[in-house]
Amino acid sequence: MNSIASPAPLLPEILALHGKWRAGKEALVCGDQRLTWGAFIRRCNQVANGLLALGLGRGDRVVVLMCNSPEMVEVLFGIMTAGCVSVPLNLAVDDRALAAMIDDCAPGAVICSADQLSRLQHRRGDGICYITCGPAPAGWQQYDQLFASQPDTAPAVDIGDDDLLNIIYSSGTTGLPKGIAHTFRGRRDWAYDLAVALRYHGGARTLVTIGLYSNISWVAMLTTLLAGGTLVVQRRFEVADFWRDLEEERITHTAMVPIQYQRILDYPALAEVDTSRMQSLMSCGSPLHEGLKRRLFEVFTCGIIELYGLTEGIITTLEPEEVEGHWQSVGKPLIGTDIAILDDKDRCLAAGESGEIVSRGRITMPCYFNRPEATEEVRWVDGEGRQWLRSGDIGYLDQEGYLYIVDRKKDMILSGGQNIYPQDIEAVLIEHPEVDDVAVIAAPSQRWGETPIALVVPRGGHLEDIAGLLAWCNARVGRQQRIADLIVVSELPRNPNGKILKRELRKSHGQQTYP
Repeated sequence: MNSIASPAPLLPEILALHGKWRAGKEALVCGDQRLTWGAFIRRCNQVANGLLALGLGRGDRVVVLMCNSPEMVEVLFGIMTAGCVSVPLNLAVDDRALAAMIDDCAPGAVICSADQLSRLQHRRGDGICYITCGPAPAGWQQYDQLFASQPDTAPAVDIGDDDLLNIIYSSGTTGLPKGIAHTFRGRRDWAYDLAVALRYHGGARTLVTIGLYSNISWVAMLTTLLAGGTLVVQRRFEVADFWRDLEEERITHTAMVPIQYQRILDYPALAEVDTSRMQSLMSCGSPLHEGLKRRLFEVFTCGIIELYGLTEGIITTLEPEEVEGHWQSVGKPLIGTDIAILDDKDRCLAAGESGEIVSRGRITMPCYFNRPEATEEVRWVDGEGRQWLRSGDIGYLDQEGYLYIVDRKKDMILSGGQNIYPQDIEAVLIEHPEVDDVAVIAAPSQRWGETPIALVVPRGGHLEDIAGLLAWCNARVGRQQRIADLIVVSELPRNPNGKILKRELRKSHGQQTYP
């Protein structure tokens, strides 16, 4: 029988249909700028046509080095509309790492906001088209002049399911960033499955507070726009602005990292804020400690969904209705995906046993861009020939199938032949009323090989009794977990996704040898 059904549309077509049928509805809000769906799609089309006019096309990479703005959203989705591959880069990386990522992805064009121009304006004559939103130096194109004159109708571009949609570079917490590649079909399916898990719908008004280069922001962007909702993008995260927008923009959804949730709950006027419209909060990027999670349930009637995931494709979520009895869990796998726990010999472990988390499903990345060796390192093939993604994280499943994260495999401390997981000690220290932030790392030990030490950011900026806090912690952890030293610091280095950069801490504080 000949079917009259059409192939499943990819994201550019889905969003274009919102521009047709939801033309007058708000799609994007950023400061005092507001775009309806109709206007948003027209601007994306102009960006797409401008890129095509430059000779770029299907599969060509376009680096995006921009601060949060309406233009950045237009650029990301205009690149998608052209069938090109967006490569949004983390603004926090140093210039050497920035140059390395640009060279690694070999782009046909680079688009930067005016505040980033000084980092790139020396680059020219390398076959790359450079575009800036500010005044353009010699050899550069000016954003408005290039795109404003282009047709605002959809370009005729043939996009394949397996064409690359974007490349997200890893955070670099454990070494040189790798380009995580995602296809048009993979990103669409990822957005569908996450939209269900995180409860997005056409009425969603989503507050985006993290840089749009982050995969956390891509969660918020794609799920909201897939459903035909409205994005409210903040140029930078400020606690007072968060609460203002929550009320004035009638926010229903957001996705942030634990340190941001901690900051908003410290807001002096918290008791005066109306949180009743909020329908779904998601936390990811680093562990959401039980004490903070319970406070969020007290402030927001919708509770919070904790998400554990990797940009490479592993995702679990803990639904608010299932949190009781599982406060320290990160839930169960995303729809249609599977997870397992492996020992050091790649054998599947039973419930309660800790090992490396692996996952498989349609949301898994196809590869690291131009890194076949790195791709092979994270691949595990089971006895039935099925391919799984290695996470590099240690966790275990309980008898009900809920996942618990123990730690990063590379952050594990080997002390006297025993595995010590820093997260276990951090979970104790963060409960102390004088501790605002904490990280535990390994330091050399003459007796044990390695020993844990703690770096603590005190609440209020000062800690009266360091020895007392060290003793308090050591009285509450196992004998092997006792910390050898407690060091007060003003802040902990984090990447934009909220992950503590322990590699930097080991360089700065993990060199002293203890007995």
